[in-house]
Amino acid sequence: MTPPLLSPQQVKAAIRDGRELALLDLREERAFSDQGHLLFAAPAPLSRLELVIDALVPRRGARIILTDGDGSLVGRGAVVLARLGYTEVSVLAGGTQAWAAAGFEVFIGTNVPSKAFGEVVELEAGTPHLSAAEVARLQAEGRNLVVLDSRPMAEFRDMSIPGGIDCPGAELVHRARQAAPDPETLVVVNCAGRTRSIIGAQSLINARLPNRVAALENGTMGWEFAGLTLAHDETRTVPPPKPEMLTWAREAAADLARRAGVRSVSLDGLAQFRAETDSRTLFAFDVRSPDEYRAGHMPSTRSAPGGQLVQSTDHYVGTLGARIVLVDAEDVRALVTASWLVQMGWTDVFVLEGGITGPLETGPEPRSVPGLGDLRPDWIDTAELQVASAEGSIAVFDIGSSRAFRAGHIPGAWFTTRARLVDAVAAHAAGAQTIVVTADDVALAMLGAGDIQGHGRRVRPLLGGNAAWRGANLATEKGAARLLAEDDVWLAPAQFPPEQQETEKRRYIQWELDLPAQIARDGDARFRVLQPV
Repeated sequence: MTPPLLSPQQVKAAIRDGRELALLDLREERAFSDQGHLLFAAPAPLSRLELVIDALVPRRGARIILTDGDGSLVGRGAVVLARLGYTEVSVLAGGTQAWAAAGFEVFIGTNVPSKAFGEVVELEAGTPHLSAAEVARLQAEGRNLVVLDSRPMAEFRDMSIPGGIDCPGAELVHRARQAAPDPETLVVVNCAGRTRSIIGAQSLINARLPNRVAALENGTMGWEFAGLTLAHDETRTVPPPKPEMLTWAREAAADLARRAGVRSVSLDGLAQFRAETDSRTLFAFDVRSPDEYRAGHMPSTRSAPGGQLVQSTDHYVGTLGARIVLVDAEDVRALVTASWLVQMGWTDVFVLEGGITGPLETGPEPRSVPGLGDLRPDWIDTAELQVASAEGSIAVFDIGSSRAFRAGHIPGAWFTTRARLVDAVAAHAAGAQTIVVTADDVALAMLGAGDIQGHGRRVRPLLGGNAAWRGANLATEKGAARLLAEDDVWLAPAQFPPEQQETEKRRYIQWELDLPAQIARDGDARFRVLQPV
């Protein structure tokens, strides 16, 4: 069945008509970023489509428009979605090349709606900032200030401002008074670049924290541009607030939510939303930390720490116009996060009254991979693979991550993306009697093996994937030999070779600064920035 072809003008109209819409780009992550995409396109690589589709588009009857660079992937994507039960799938004819030829904006980079929103917030709300040199001077003078890093702990541990304390985005209003009980303390908020610094600082300003608040201009990148040295392997974090500090946070968050127009929903109302999911898409997010989520969460809620949800909406919410319900335990983080989503233009955002309640589930977020249960894998384990590799009758294809492959892989393995696996096997495994497919994600290896079954040779996914090979302490090799693709992983500026990093960081900062003008030309964003009182 051939999916309907839509012109760029028809897709533009669909984006603006107010109905639910999932706009999915099927290219690999780095191709999506570097080659450019539509503003509200969510990255859904064809190679991983089954792995991400339930999270991005949980409703099978949702309207979906597929896109790519030139129209070469959308047909295959439509076949996958039809097999999984999606009923309203169409494609952008000619991909982003046709979109650009029609005179519409093409955006490079990742998390563009969120990044652009941060820049617009700074311009419209007048978010104050301090340069790295100024903050370093104040620190050296022993001034009364605290630096709060609004990133998750893993990023903070990797690199941070000396003396900084980790306090991820949604935790700022929750814990700021605990971090700075003296109203005379200057609070400086930073991230790696700009967005989370701006949103974090403005969160505290919008919540009417009595302290002076400023964003660190250009974050840790700005610190390096100033010739200053970053700290590494730090683990300091702001502790949970004491009762009197929590009282302030609750009152501040409630007032902020009221001014932003955040709505609440009762437990019965949420149940009604769930009963209507055949006709309206629902996303229910637990905005607490991942550790709190694993310790106990309400069934059918997904983990989405509030700061990261605002930072990367396109990775969490793949359906424009959907209902979003946020839950937390203290009526702080959900309210602050909701205030930002409303300002970003999400119109149906709710906070669950009473917070976390009822029977709870523990452990990580449940994962659904449609179609996986239809596969009957012919597993090979590491011991058998080691013997077969020595005999030379086998070809191994890793379809996980090109970055991880460079760092260490099964000796003799080829790397390709799943979407290119059939062609790679034809080109590079002519003499092999058995094809082994592996990945860091075992589900991906199973899907890849399923793609090439029936081509006349035995196809076997590696039981346990690459982790099993490493866990058996078997030899690995590093480097790019037999690397057939590397457009699957977007690299942050700090992940480039050292000699390229400063150039990439400066390019990244300029890209962020240029986004508001491009947003204005595009015309589809509906940002509604709350003005400080």
